[in-house]
Amino acid sequence: MKEKTPLPDLIENAVREFVATSANSLGGKEHEPAWGAPLVGFSRGDDPLYVQFKNDIGLFYWTPIEIFEKTFPALKVTAAELTIITWILPQAEKTKQDNRAETRYPSERWARARKYGDEFNVQLQEHIVALLQGRDCEAVAPCRSPYFEIESSDRFGASSTWSERHAAYAAGLGTFGLCDGLITPVGKAMRCGSVVARMGIPPTPRPYDDPHAHCLFFSRGTCGACIKRCPAGAISRKGHNKERCMEYMFTVTSPYANSMFGFDSYACGLCQTGVPCESGIPAKEKY
Repeated sequence: MKEKTPLPDLIENAVREFVATSANSLGGKEHEPAWGAPLVGFSRGDDPLYVQFKNDIGLFYWTPIEIFEKTFPALKVTAAELTIITWILPQAEKTKQDNRAETRYPSERWARARKYGDEFNVQLQEHIVALLQGRDCEAVAPCRSPYFEIESSDRFGASSTWSERHAAYAAGLGTFGLCDGLITPVGKAMRCGSVVARMGIPPTPRPYDDPHAHCLFFSRGTCGACIKRCPAGAISRKGHNKERCMEYMFTVTSPYANSMFGFDSYACGLCQTGVPCESGIPAKEKY
C-alpha cells in the first residue's frame, strides 16, 4: 500500500510545482519567469506573535482566527486548529541584475515582476485555497479576502488588515530590515504570500527572536546601504517613511512605467537590490 504524502510536504510540493510549471511569467514575449524556487513555512494560528502584531499595528489588524471566522462564520473553530501557510518568491536573477543597475527608476523586468508577478502570486494563493478545499479543508487567503482593507496605524501609518511579511516572519522565513523589507534566506528581493487553513501542521522552527536579527544596521550598527539606494529619501537611520515611499511610487515610478513600458506598475525596489541582503542573509563577519 502506497504511503500518503505528509501534509506539509504535499503543500510545499504544490507551491513548488505551481511556481515551476504554471503562469510564472514577467508577461513578455520571451515568457521569462518572474520568480525563482520558493521557500515555504508554517506557523500556528495560536502563535502569540499574531496577538503581538495586532497590539503593535492596531485593533483593525487580523489575527488568523479573526479572518477565518469572518470567512466561515458558521464554523466553530479555535485558533489552535489553524495553520498559516506562507511562501517566499525570490526575484529572478536577471530582474535583480537589471534593478541593481538603476538609481532612480525601476527596471522594466522589476516593473513587470511587480505587475505580472503579483498577478501570478494571486493565482498561487487561489490555487492553494482550491487544493485545500478539494480535500475538505477550509482555507482563505487573507489578502484576497473581500474584507481586506488599508487602515491607518497610530504607530506605523498606512497599514493593512493582514501582512504577508509578518506571517512570513512568524513562519521563521525572515526578519525585517531598516527599510521594512523582509530579509530571508533567499534575500530581500522577493514577494510573499499566505493562506490560513483549518489543519494541524507543526510550525517551522523560528531561528531568531529578534525581528531585526538579519539586518546589519540593527545587529552590527553597520551597512545602511538601503538608505543610499532609496531615490525618494524615504529611508533614514530612523527607519522607513512609508508615506514618502508610496508617494514616490504613485507619483513618479507608476507614471514612468506606464510611459516607458506601456503598463501600470507602481514599482521601485531599489532598496531591495544592490544591497548586501539582496539575495541572502548577509554574513556579519563580512560587513
